[in-house]
Amino acid sequence: MHAATLEEVRRSFAAELRVVANVSDPRVVEAFAAVPRERFVGPGPWRILHMFDGYWTTPDPDPHWLYHNVLVALDESRGLNTGEPSLWAHHFGRLGIHAGDRVLQVGAGSGYFTAILAELVGAQGHVLGLEVDESLASAAAQNLAAWPQTSIRKVEGIVALEDKWDAIIAFAGATAPPAAWIDSLADGGRALIPMTGSERWGFMLRLDRRGADIAACSAGRVGFFPCAGARDDAEASTLSRALADFAGQRALKSLRRDAHDADESCWLHGRGWCLSKRELH
Repeated sequence: MHAATLEEVRRSFAAELRVVANVSDPRVVEAFAAVPRERFVGPGPWRILHMFDGYWTTPDPDPHWLYHNVLVALDESRGLNTGEPSLWAHHFGRLGIHAGDRVLQVGAGSGYFTAILAELVGAQGHVLGLEVDESLASAAAQNLAAWPQTSIRKVEGIVALEDKWDAIIAFAGATAPPAAWIDSLADGGRALIPMTGSERWGFMLRLDRRGADIAACSAGRVGFFPCAGARDDAEASTLSRALADFAGQRALKSLRRDAHDADESCWLHGRGWCLSKRELH
């Protein structure tokens, strides 16, 4: 019997993601087929997170184990893992990342999804990964040597951004959409921000800048590691209560940043911002 090569296994993995993540953009499938996941998770055997049984260890260091829709531990003691491939295949496919785009990734981890994004933006684009963990930032910079259109920056929490970005994607949960990220969205730019409450669970907030206005919608339930510098206990409690109003969450239409009193159109009213059910003008 023919033993599948790693390239064949990787392509089969990407083809499966097309189905389980309902990916319509073939470029996303090709990106997952092109990037060797084993380059970003350290030497095997690996610790895999199962939603019912917790972590388990692969029987051997064969990279074939990594080409499934699983989370792989980067730091099990902190519950820090690589993201779920199907989740990001789904969102990348809908975000519309084009060749030549400038993408800001908040929470680069060890660089696996940075490489996927680099495949999508191509040689003329750029992906900047921000990472608060010094060891992960260092590992990501080394792991991404084959993708010169990427750069990694070690940061402390939320930082001011000097450029405009076509897409901003956060890989950690916030309790409010940080102003620094919103201000850096180019016209026509898109953002994905996991909004998580007192626990790790919440929803994926999708934002689209249309000139001075910002459209908003809920892109589904998610669970994420907390985002350093983007969390506030009071905001987390307010968000947790708002999450109980699922119908209101589904009715989101805009991110308001104008001064106004909370009314029935406000699903989540924060300090200087509001996720609103009000249509854009």
